[in-house]
Amino acid sequence: MTSNPASNSITERATAQAAPPYLRALNPEQRAAVETMDGPLLVLAGAGTGKTRVLTTRLAHLLNMRKAWPGEILAVTFTNKAAREMKNRIGGLIGGMVEGMTWLGTFHSIGVKILRRHAELVDLKSDFSILDTDDQVRLLKQLIQLHEIDEKRWPARQLAAHIDGWKNRGLIPSKVPAGEGAAYGNGLGAQIYAEYQTRLKVLNAVDFGDLLLETLRLFQEQPDVLAEYQKRFKYMLVDEYQDTNVAQYLWLRLLAQGHRNICCVGDDDQSIYGWRGAEVDNILRFEKDFPGAGVIRLESNYRSTPHILGAASGLIAHNEGRLGKTLRTDQNDGEKVVVRGHWDGDEEARAIGEDIEQAQRSGTSLEEVAILVRASFQMRAFEDRFITLGLPYRVVGGPRFYERAEVRDALAYLKVTMSPDNDLALERIINVPKRGIGNNSVQKIHNLARASGQSLYRAAQDIVTTDELPAKARKSLIDLLASFSRWRASVQAVAHTEVAEIILDESGYTDMHQQDKDPKAPSRLENLKELVRSMNEFETMEGFLEHIALVMEVEQSGEQEEKTSIMTLHAAKGLEFDIVFLPGWEEGLFPHQRSLDESGKAGLEEERRLAYVGITRARKRSTISFAQNRRVHAMWQTALPSRFVDELPEAHVEVDTMSSSYGGYNIGGADQFGGSRFDEMKPFNSGYDTPGWKRAQARHADGDALRSTPRIVEGSLTASDAGPESFETGDRIHHQKFGPGTVTHVDGNKLSISFDNAGDKRVLDSFVTRG
Repeated sequence: MTSNPASNSITERATAQAAPPYLRALNPEQRAAVETMDGPLLVLAGAGTGKTRVLTTRLAHLLNMRKAWPGEILAVTFTNKAAREMKNRIGGLIGGMVEGMTWLGTFHSIGVKILRRHAELVDLKSDFSILDTDDQVRLLKQLIQLHEIDEKRWPARQLAAHIDGWKNRGLIPSKVPAGEGAAYGNGLGAQIYAEYQTRLKVLNAVDFGDLLLETLRLFQEQPDVLAEYQKRFKYMLVDEYQDTNVAQYLWLRLLAQGHRNICCVGDDDQSIYGWRGAEVDNILRFEKDFPGAGVIRLESNYRSTPHILGAASGLIAHNEGRLGKTLRTDQNDGEKVVVRGHWDGDEEARAIGEDIEQAQRSGTSLEEVAILVRASFQMRAFEDRFITLGLPYRVVGGPRFYERAEVRDALAYLKVTMSPDNDLALERIINVPKRGIGNNSVQKIHNLARASGQSLYRAAQDIVTTDELPAKARKSLIDLLASFSRWRASVQAVAHTEVAEIILDESGYTDMHQQDKDPKAPSRLENLKELVRSMNEFETMEGFLEHIALVMEVEQSGEQEEKTSIMTLHAAKGLEFDIVFLPGWEEGLFPHQRSLDESGKAGLEEERRLAYVGITRARKRSTISFAQNRRVHAMWQTALPSRFVDELPEAHVEVDTMSSSYGGYNIGGADQFGGSRFDEMKPFNSGYDTPGWKRAQARHADGDALRSTPRIVEGSLTASDAGPESFETGDRIHHQKFGPGTVTHVDGNKLSISFDNAGDKRVLDSFVTRG
């Protein structure tokens, strides 16, 4: 019997009409991802291709088609917010609230449920507590003290970071590689980890990492329990699969061996969290882990213009570790991605501020404008500029620059130096870093201050002449007061930026953050450097502090007021804006030198994925910029444009050479896109023909060498204030605080010195004498 094409056409149309309404709004790729319900499936969802819609519609379709009951579906997200949004969307698709979705949540929230049900099998009770980070560190400190380990050399937070990393990789203490276990506490790292886990069991407690590690151990050691959950979960859906760590990957793979109906949705090109344990290889090897798995690519982008997608796709194509996809859109071409060079970071902030004001005058809401930076210290220049312009802004994912804890601490030191009677500032840092002046001692100083009608500082000067305080606290307070007096005296003789550096160094505050193994510690150090750098714009310390006071007093605008968003690239993932500015595309900053040093090629590819994420946040306009110079510690650093700029495809990029804010640089014609775009870049003013610039040109002449060993090239573009060097390596010197020592390295007016009794320090030559 022959078929009737017309009949088939009518049948197809009738079938399509009978499909659930929520399927009709999907494009063919999305619909295939929703209707391919059985067997393993990887959905590669490019930026702006409707990932969340596919995930929620697929879950709704499973329920609507009676493929499983709500309690038989495991749906894993990375945030509680995403889980709530998914449940609400499902209810909207199939009508009413979705009840019984007990296994929809984050990895950790699901881990808690499983552990409480089977706590006794992992040596816990069902009412176990979950330690926060402070409790975890406090417990580790107790164990470190038992082993008589110097906690200053081996901070507890450093071990906590190691343990968290091991747990992210699914490593119980006995499985920690010998070399890694020996890297802490004179070889005792793995042993203390084991003791820590034992102590947790005694306390009937777990830490955050255990919520996955202990669940994984439960599945590996209790096959009957694993079989129960394999049978229970008929379907599994996983969001943001590219962000899973090893423990999460192993956890999912074990559960999926039951029905094998696992659908993972993610984008290998947006894997940007390697620094917190995410493994992009998890998504790259999906087809090997699940033979016969289907792969559906979502490539229809509903967010950005063709030029923006073309620039992003051309850039990410330089990565080797990817499955590959090409985003497309039906929109008009729109504007090309603009690339601009600036003389320095402050000019970059001025130009972006002017662009935002112009966009606002043209009718663009400030809510649709974002500045995405690679490092948080970059925000300071934009915040200062926007305050000057009266342009409302918000910092997303963290406090404003001058509200950050480390910046407030540093400012408190400066305030007490200049105004000893500032009680609030002194109280903030009197025991930061910890110097043995505890709460009881501070209370005694407060009591004396109130009784005598004095400031806290004056009361402290009086109390150290008595025996009211414990010996250690008294000595520490005497030293601190002497330091403030010394710093105050130096303000008249030394540049205020150098005084700030001295204060942060001699107080131990910089060293505190250098020793801190928290992943955010390097960012805090960068913020401190940026704070000192910002002081160069003011003639005196008093002028700088007055400016800060005015900045902090600016009234916060109402919640309803439109504001431009400033955030890091990491914080921007999942967001979108009409206009996006991407400043600071310079070698060493982006890609970040630390990523290159620590992870090599893998680090470079993750940095490139971060650039891809940044570009694809824009709907209509994306502007990339770099500064030729960044001022750090009163010295200019000459920077080369990021290699990522050179990797952008010519067809989708416009190099802005006409802007008056371009920084005095010529970029050669369009022919530069054939090789390096910046070979002909040179200053108009030959007076800036500095050694640093010459070194930059010499290194850039060898493109292959530059790309393999990128570095910010340092060169002073201004005359040094330090004068001629007066010390040489090997000289014996004496420092007022640190005593005698030997010069080991000379860097202009900064000396590295091995002190006989104080160890290695870095000080200014004006603070030491020969002998």
